Order: sequence, then C-alpha cells, then structure tokens
Amino acid sequence: MGDAQRGRVTLETGKKRVRVYLGGHLVADSIRPVLVWENPHYPTYYLPAADVFATLEASGTSKHSPSRGDGTGYDVVVAGITAENAALRYHDSPIPELQELVRLEWDAMDEWFEEDEPVYVHPRNPYSRVDILAGSRHIRVEIDGVTVADSRAARILFETGLPARYYLPLTDVRTDLLSTSDTHTSCPYKGNADYWNVRVGDTEYADYVWIYRTPVAESQKIAGLACFYNEKVDIYIDDVLQERPKTPFS
Repeated sequence: MGDAQRGRVTLETGKKRVRVYLGGHLVADSIRPVLVWENPHYPTYYLPAADVFATLEASGTSKHSPSRGDGTGYDVVVAGITAENAALRYHDSPIPELQELVRLEWDAMDEWFEEDEPVYVHPRNPYSRVDILAGSRHIRVEIDGVTVADSRAARILFETGLPARYYLPLTDVRTDLLSTSDTHTSCPYKGNADYWNVRVGDTEYADYVWIYRTPVAESQKIAGLACFYNEKVDIYIDDVLQERPKTPFS
C-alpha cells in the first residue's frame, strides 16, 4: 500500500483531481494529491505546495509528530477570508516526501472535491470497498428480549474493516418504538445519516438506529432502509443469535 512507509505513516500518490474551497474561493487544485495514512482507518490529503493558491501565513503554532517531525502551523487566507491555523507543513520532516506538501485541516475548509464530486468527512480510502447485496435470510433484531425488527428482505452492506450491516425495510421495523434523534453523521462512502432512539419499556436507547434517506450514488441500494448497531442489539439470522462484534462503535 503505497510508495513510502516510515514508522506508522504510509504515503501514496493519489490518482484523483482534488480541489478545496473556502468561502466559495479556490484554495487548492491538484492532480498530484498524496494520501497519508496518519491512522490505520483512513487517509488524509497532503497537497503539493505549488498546487495551493491561497496565502499561507505563519500562525505561530507548531505540532510535533513522532513519525512526521515538527509541523509549522499556518492560517489559510483567500479573498480576505481567513481560516485560522488551518494548514500544517513539515518543512524538515524525516520523511522527505512530506517536505513540499501542505496538510489542510479538513473541517476548516468549506468544500472538498474528488474530481467533480463533493466528498465529506475524509478522503475515500482506495483500499476500502462497500458491497451491498440483497439477502433473503431471516433477520430478527431484539432489544431486551423485545423484537424490534423482523425481515426477510434485508440489504446487507459489507464494508472493509467493519461488520456486515443489515439494512431493513421500515415496514419490517417497529417504528412505533422509534423517536427522532438530533444526531446526524456523514460518511464519504454512504452519505448523510439520520438517527432514531429506541424505547423498550421504560428504557430509551439513544441512536441505536440510522437511515440514509438520500445516500450517495454508490450506495443507493440502502436508501430509506433502517439499520441497527450489531454491537448493541441481539441479531438473529435464520434463528441463530449472532455474536456482537467488537468495534469502535461497541
């Protein structure tokens, strides 16, 4: 995976055109983005300094990384708009490939595009895959012994590094037990999710269920379907209780 590896950091030159905007103004436009795995789950974009068109003004801050070295912080300024401390450069990094690159803080920018499509949360990992398959196996979901969903029409989502997720038609879910949550999340592979709480007896289980009402094109098969955290509920497949997986969502 990648052209260079130093310690825990893996680098790879990406193949997508990447553009970044702040306040409607172009900050960076690169056909040579570098994917840097700062953690094992997903990469971060580092862009060649020559492809950054905003002005970088030293912010007086720094950040040390055991693997990447000492980073110098910068404010990003474009068309009179300033994103404070939104860029980082490792001028003297022990990883030579990083020395001419700029790391833009993802959330400090307004829009990121891969080619002509917006991408949210973080870059798509080229080594992650999402497959969504129709399944006729009997899926039953229980919470505290109460059946909250029962379906033979699941869409099963297989995503690299995560347990299989069972997306179920709302007609097969006890929607009378659901109440709207204020929680909303985004995923670069699936889109924007809304959440429900589940009330069983006198206990409310917060954010146990989610739905992608308008997923991105690649994940249209799960549009309008409900999914429960396998980590938190009892799921029976063809009447066999499944072991709860251990993940960061447990």
